[in-house]
Amino acid sequence: MAAMEESFPRGGTRKTHKSEKAFQQSVEQDNLFDISTEEESTKRKKIQKGPAKTKKLKVETRQSSKFVREKFEILNVESLCEGMRILGCVKEVNELELAISLPNGLQGYVQVTEICDAYTEKLNEQVAQEEPLQDLVGLPELFSPGMLVRCVVSSLDTTKGSKKNVMLSLNPKNVNRVLSAETLKPGMLLTGTVSSLEDHGYLVDIGVSGARAFLPLQKAQEYIRQKNKGAKLKVGQYLNCLIEEVKGSRGVVTLSIGHSEVSAAIATEEQSWTLNSLLPGLVVKAQVQKVTPLGLTLKFLSFFSGLVDFMHLDPKKAGTYFSNQQVRACVLCVHPRTRAVRLSLRPVFLQPGRPLTRLLCQQLGAVLDDVPVQGFFGSAGATFKLKDGTLAYARRNHLSNSKKTFKPEAFKPGNTHKCRIIDYSQMDELALLSLRTSIIEAQFLWYHDIKPGALVKGKVLTIKPHGMVVKMGKQIRGLVPTMHLADILIKNPEKKYHVGDEVKCRVLLCDPKAKKLMMTLKKTLVESKLPAITCYDDAKPGLQTHGFILRVKDYGCIVKFYNDVQGLVPRHELSAEYVPDPESVFYTGQVVKVVVLNCEPSKERMLLSFRLLSDPKQEGEGQSQKKKKAVSAGQLADVKVLEKTKDGLKVAVLPHNIPGFLPTAHLSDHVTNGPLLYHWLQTGDTLHRVLCLSVSEERVLLCRKPALVSAVEGGQNPKSFSEIHPGMLLIGFVKNIKDYGVFVQFPSGLSGLAPKAILSDKFVTSTSDHFVEGQTVVAKVTNVDEEKQRMLLSLRLSDCTLGDLATTSLLLLSQCLEERQGVRSLMSNRDSVLIQTLAEMTPGMALDLEVQEVLEDGSVLFSEGPVPGLVLRASKYHRAGQELEPGQKKKAVILNVDMLKLEVHVSLCHDLVNRKAKKLKKGSDLQAIVQHLEESFAVASLVETGHLAAFSLTSHLNDTFRFDSEKLQVGQGVSLTLQTTEPGVTGLLLAIEGPAAKRTMRQTRKDSETVDEDEEVDPALVVGTVKKHTLSIGDVVTGTVKSIKPTHVVVTLEDGIIGCIHASHILDDVPVGTSPTAKLKVGKKVTARVIGGRDMKTFKFLPISHPRFIRTIPELSVRPSELKEDGHTTLNTHSVSPLEKIKQYQPGQTVTCFLKKYNMVKKWLEVEIAPDIRGRIPLLLTSLSFKVLKHPDKKFQIGQALKATVVGPAESSKAFLCLSLIGPHKLKKGEVAMGRVVKVTPKEGLTVSFPFGRVGRVSMFHVSDSYSETHLEDFVPQQVVRCYVLSAATPVLTLSLRSSRTNPETKSKITDPEINSIEDLEEGQLLRGFVKSVQPSGVLVGLGPSVTGLARHPHVSQHNQSKNAPYDRHLPEGKLLTAKVLRLNHQESLVELSLLPDATGKQDVLSAPLGQPPPKQEGRETEAVERNHEGKAKEKKKQKQKEKRTGKGQEGAQPPSKDKKEPQKPQAKKLGKRPHPESSSEQEIGNKKQKKAALSEEDDSGVEVYYREGEEAEEMSMLPKEKLTRPAEAPRLQLSSGFVWDVGLDTLTPALPPHGDSSDSEEDEKPEQATQKKKSKKERELEKQKAEKELSRIEEALMDPGRQPESAEDFDRLVLSSPSSSLLWLQYMAFHLQATEIEKARAVAERALKTISFREEQEKLNVWVALLNLENMYGSQESLTKVFERAVQYNEPLKVFLHLADIYTKSEKFQEAGELYNRMLKRFRQEKAVWVKYGAFLLRRGKAEASHRVMQRALECLPKKEHVDVIAKFAQLEFQLGDAERARAIFESTLSIYPKRTDVWSVYIDMIIKHGSQKEARAIFERVIHLSLAPKRMKFFFKRYLDYEKQHGSEKDVQAVKAKALEYVEAKSSMMDD
Repeated sequence: MAAMEESFPRGGTRKTHKSEKAFQQSVEQDNLFDISTEEESTKRKKIQKGPAKTKKLKVETRQSSKFVREKFEILNVESLCEGMRILGCVKEVNELELAISLPNGLQGYVQVTEICDAYTEKLNEQVAQEEPLQDLVGLPELFSPGMLVRCVVSSLDTTKGSKKNVMLSLNPKNVNRVLSAETLKPGMLLTGTVSSLEDHGYLVDIGVSGARAFLPLQKAQEYIRQKNKGAKLKVGQYLNCLIEEVKGSRGVVTLSIGHSEVSAAIATEEQSWTLNSLLPGLVVKAQVQKVTPLGLTLKFLSFFSGLVDFMHLDPKKAGTYFSNQQVRACVLCVHPRTRAVRLSLRPVFLQPGRPLTRLLCQQLGAVLDDVPVQGFFGSAGATFKLKDGTLAYARRNHLSNSKKTFKPEAFKPGNTHKCRIIDYSQMDELALLSLRTSIIEAQFLWYHDIKPGALVKGKVLTIKPHGMVVKMGKQIRGLVPTMHLADILIKNPEKKYHVGDEVKCRVLLCDPKAKKLMMTLKKTLVESKLPAITCYDDAKPGLQTHGFILRVKDYGCIVKFYNDVQGLVPRHELSAEYVPDPESVFYTGQVVKVVVLNCEPSKERMLLSFRLLSDPKQEGEGQSQKKKKAVSAGQLADVKVLEKTKDGLKVAVLPHNIPGFLPTAHLSDHVTNGPLLYHWLQTGDTLHRVLCLSVSEERVLLCRKPALVSAVEGGQNPKSFSEIHPGMLLIGFVKNIKDYGVFVQFPSGLSGLAPKAILSDKFVTSTSDHFVEGQTVVAKVTNVDEEKQRMLLSLRLSDCTLGDLATTSLLLLSQCLEERQGVRSLMSNRDSVLIQTLAEMTPGMALDLEVQEVLEDGSVLFSEGPVPGLVLRASKYHRAGQELEPGQKKKAVILNVDMLKLEVHVSLCHDLVNRKAKKLKKGSDLQAIVQHLEESFAVASLVETGHLAAFSLTSHLNDTFRFDSEKLQVGQGVSLTLQTTEPGVTGLLLAIEGPAAKRTMRQTRKDSETVDEDEEVDPALVVGTVKKHTLSIGDVVTGTVKSIKPTHVVVTLEDGIIGCIHASHILDDVPVGTSPTAKLKVGKKVTARVIGGRDMKTFKFLPISHPRFIRTIPELSVRPSELKEDGHTTLNTHSVSPLEKIKQYQPGQTVTCFLKKYNMVKKWLEVEIAPDIRGRIPLLLTSLSFKVLKHPDKKFQIGQALKATVVGPAESSKAFLCLSLIGPHKLKKGEVAMGRVVKVTPKEGLTVSFPFGRVGRVSMFHVSDSYSETHLEDFVPQQVVRCYVLSAATPVLTLSLRSSRTNPETKSKITDPEINSIEDLEEGQLLRGFVKSVQPSGVLVGLGPSVTGLARHPHVSQHNQSKNAPYDRHLPEGKLLTAKVLRLNHQESLVELSLLPDATGKQDVLSAPLGQPPPKQEGRETEAVERNHEGKAKEKKKQKQKEKRTGKGQEGAQPPSKDKKEPQKPQAKKLGKRPHPESSSEQEIGNKKQKKAALSEEDDSGVEVYYREGEEAEEMSMLPKEKLTRPAEAPRLQLSSGFVWDVGLDTLTPALPPHGDSSDSEEDEKPEQATQKKKSKKERELEKQKAEKELSRIEEALMDPGRQPESAEDFDRLVLSSPSSSLLWLQYMAFHLQATEIEKARAVAERALKTISFREEQEKLNVWVALLNLENMYGSQESLTKVFERAVQYNEPLKVFLHLADIYTKSEKFQEAGELYNRMLKRFRQEKAVWVKYGAFLLRRGKAEASHRVMQRALECLPKKEHVDVIAKFAQLEFQLGDAERARAIFESTLSIYPKRTDVWSVYIDMIIKHGSQKEARAIFERVIHLSLAPKRMKFFFKRYLDYEKQHGSEKDVQAVKAKALEYVEAKSSMMDD
């Protein structure tokens, strides 16, 4: 720099070099940047180009010196203009703008919308969405300070103070506007921004119209790794790009951003730069033209001249430049009008893409004295020399306070001035100075000058709701939050402060980076003389200071100071007095004076106190010393109760009467005893042996828990963390309960956390359910951290057991009862008679009491007797079922005295009152019944003697939580072990409960054998107590009907007596199906006869002889026959029990019963035959119809009369009759009955159960009339089946499910006849059977339950005649085969079979010779071969992978086997891997991108998705047999009737990654590995080249835009580009299904439904159908129903119904399909399509009669105009699926009525051609051409006839048709002539 200064002195005259040459021309104007001057200078440059190279520099004159100074005038704001391109450096990055440092100390700003168009679009999208976008990042992530950017001046805004703001743009569209697509050349260095991320790279916006720039991924990798920390490039990211290639025709530009390539880029003449297109930032090779004191002129790119001012010379080479010197320069800016170019020789600019490093000046803000002027530039400013020798620069407006006071002569070189460093220019590496007095004297220049805690002055700028904005300096604003406007919160700050007021504040927080300044106006803080705490290191113990309260909590106050420093004032340090509720004393924002107790700067923790000592050494020292001597933590003392507070007792610690506090929870170890002791302790009472927990200045915290006292006495009380080790058991108490765990404190004051996970051995839902604050607990230390003073604890019982649980349990019980006895002694000291009486009462005491009242809930209150206010109560249970009247005397036993509610619980139970005097043994195990429950113990009575014993409900201090199922109940039986034999003072024996397994449930009803467990009682009969009545059987009474129930009617008789009429006593003859109770109406008067009574307790029917008859509900009858007769003679008055009555009913007897309810759980109907006789009808005996059995509630109505047959007494109870609605249940041979499947035995058959325990078996040959390998899989346990009894000879029945047996009237087609013996077979007969096994002699084939045939080896397959052929791999057990009977040997019962194709007419059982790849057709059969052929799973995988990679598209290649055999659906399409085409023509079909099969309505319509051959297909359907149609494009998917995914979960396997070409077996691999080691160098080279070729091939494939998706990301990208293509979405679903990711497939479907446009109805429907398919196959019935209901809601309901019906049909769920069709017929009865589809469904199921009935129903429901179409459709179906003769009859019948319906004729002709003979076809054509129809229609038929004959007839037949047509025409024309 010194050398430069020597060469370039700033101003004044100097001795010049002789070699320098003065300029020849004079300058007329003074303004360097005036356009005319610049233009002249440019012209001058051009003229001087040639000679300037050779001439030497001459000595300058003063005049030329002045010119040079003007020529090299540095940039100022005025010299900038809009459109000027300039190089800048990012100085500061904010969320919404960038601050840019420009050359010569200038500064500009870039708005967030001026980055690029793509970024602006994203911003607009985010604003519209009102939520952040994932792929949009903020400016701080895109730009960093120091980054060099090419800018263009977008505007020069003038502010209020006439200051100009330079607004810039980085948008490539503006910066590179001067370029066009034609001017782009390889090697050019441009700037651009990322506009989008693509599969193989990035689209970059370079702003050149007509050109598209692409940055390949591999070209960006280095930059991403080095500069972007491995992250992908983001939209809007700014890049320096080098053009690698320009494809002229399409305007596509390939870019590179590699650091080495970019930094070496140089602009050359070949790139055809012009002054118009020259861009800032370009590096050029230049030649020095002229050296002047103020800079250089350069010549570059052959023709252009430019200036370098002194600021941009290379500091190291300053003074050494000479004419014609070769240099490298960087273009700084280009003036758009004058074309003046400025350059820089600074090395930092000569490597494009490299950021500037020095960004700050160390002395920023420093005031400097006597700084000498170095040089002065008229309109720009002056330079100064600093003490360290570096240059500094002051802009013109900073040289004086105002323009008026500016004196140029004061800035002669050498003059000194006082100035301040205000900024730093990164572009010039210069400090910027200001000489303004206001700036020099300013308190703060920038935010970083302001320190927290400092006092500052400012002016009020605005007052807002969140606070007041204060102006601190020219560019500094601060906020005073509302809370800090005054010492207290003020509601109307505008009344106190006004805009423009000067205020004095104290700084709370200053963040220079965020430009955030927070201040306070709280008077106490502003005027405080105490030291301010601005960091944790300032907080020394004992320091007193001011702060303000940030938050008030129940554990104390958080106080905040300056610079976000805060500390805690614990609750005990809030005041000298105890503060129970801090929130009521302190408030947020309150200014407080605190003293620091302790501070840990490393942990940023500080402990404070509000308890200040003005003179800590003297004040109160004597008093505190006394206290410390008198009582200390861990000491035991006696205390005297002074006062009761909300939380506990205020006490005085004796003998010095030191104030202390004893919380309620610390009075006892037992949670319930604490409040009890608190209630009965009085002021003045003394408590002994109380533990001192902690001692503070003014208060002592105490504890009376016996467990803690004994722990301290026993020395189990560690004082510090160093004494604690993991595994220690400590006794403490619960201090605090949080959601994440429980804090436990120990007597020494240490505490630890028990996390939720180790709180209990039981599952913890809520911590507060298990523990309460103050509870005593045992804790096991699991982890100790001495540094952090923390420990983790376990409270699990398994960890914290202190000893034998029985001993602990007894100890806790004794302690609890002892404390309660202590409470009794406290009560006995009271004056109240009531309390003294209660204190004397103990459990077990017998009392004589008088009943006062029986309450509604069944409990009894007894009179108080001599003691007023005494409450004696017996619960409903303890009333023991006794009938009590007020005033009645009773003997009772006390169970428990509630000492809080002052109630006595008594029992009237006989066993307790009449206690047996029996000697008890200690330790004996006895049965007891729980009589009373408290929280911690229970009182039970011993079954043997009636003594009361207490036992603890807890076995440990921590054992406080019980699940509902574990809780005891009154009346429950328990097993107890006695520990004491005498009651003692408590009145109770002490015991321990035995194992919970010995508990027995309470017997609620004794009469269990006559009571139904599901008994329901009519509330109308229960209301009120039943009055006594004087009625007797036979009395005739009148009453009003009160309410009507299905099986009985409630009647109100005179005197308010309630009566009941049963449904069987209303009519003499009850019609079946009616409800007799419906005959009576509410309010109707009735006359009835009394026939019995119901017990008011059990509601059972009682005879008159019963002693309680007078307290019954009269049972009445309104039967006419019973009212006419004399009651006493007709009615049976003697007692007959219901059991005896039931015995009178005989099996086979028919009875009328009334349905009471359907028991869903037990699966029976509950019925009543009479009021006291009940019956049950098992579901299987209600009907032979599956429909009824599925929904019995629809068939049978409650209260309905049914005719039933008595079968016998019920299975579970003799108190019920068992009935049947289908006649006597006799399982004899030939009977048809309903049963339930119990077990499905694969390859054998079914086990079926019937009512009354009978069991039968169904052979697999009797499951269906048509054999299938999978028909057993259609059955599940508990499924109802209709069975035919073949034999009942053995206890296990032999059954058949064949419909030919169970429904013989249907005459269904028998594909496979029954073969029960060898007699049923004939030689030459073809039949089907199942493979039993493969023997050495041949293959055994089962033909019937007891008939087996043998196919010898020569008769098995024509491919292999070897006897040792491994057929068992190809013919697994259970495989279905077609065989021909060759020979029968009746004597030896031998059947010889042939399986050969020429015998059976079927395909060979072995589709190819063993070991050869099987052909395509035998998909499923050959899989078994493949599966077994491969020895190991590993080898199998390899084979599959090889097939995947090498077998695609090759003829004869083995198809990839589907993953598992799925025999359930032989005809269903598989959604597995695609089978390979056989022929080249098929291969071509497969090569087309995507195809859809055109399927007719009747055919199996699925989604056929074809990929291009050679690609890995993720999901494929099998090729349909129909011809493939090729639409123009396939982005949309048309479904004719359903999308079929008939594939089970077992066929899906996760996609395996391709391994490369692997061998078929491990053995093959070994020699390969051996040879690999011996390969020569040449072979290795060849191998390497081959690998590289393969790699490049893979890369090309990846770059291919038509590549098929292979991952979820691929699919995501595809669905983004075509969001409404259901085809893509379905492929995506199928992709997940192949990997068995069902949930992901569901999620994709849901996404598709949200994404696809609502206008694309068909596309949406396709997805719904796919989702229905998915749920049908992999979901539950419930999930399928939910999806179906949603689909109906969002689509045309009919379409959805039809699709689901198709899905059910194809998945062979015929029952569901039938039910769905029935629903459709109700909902869409006007839609003929539904009727036709249902008819087709029934015909396919072989139900021809049902289909005929459907057609009749359709004609009844549909309008007449539709009839002909419907009839024609049904006739078509008959042709295709049913009886052709019937179809003809329908057509003939229709055409006889409608002979002119050409459409029907046309269909009829089509059907005849397709299904009839040629003779029939010609006959119908002859009929039709003789019809009298319109000529146009006749022409149609003649043409059809002619076409037919051309196809099927001879030339003669064709001529005959033509002759007939001619004849018809002539006849027609002659008629017209007539």
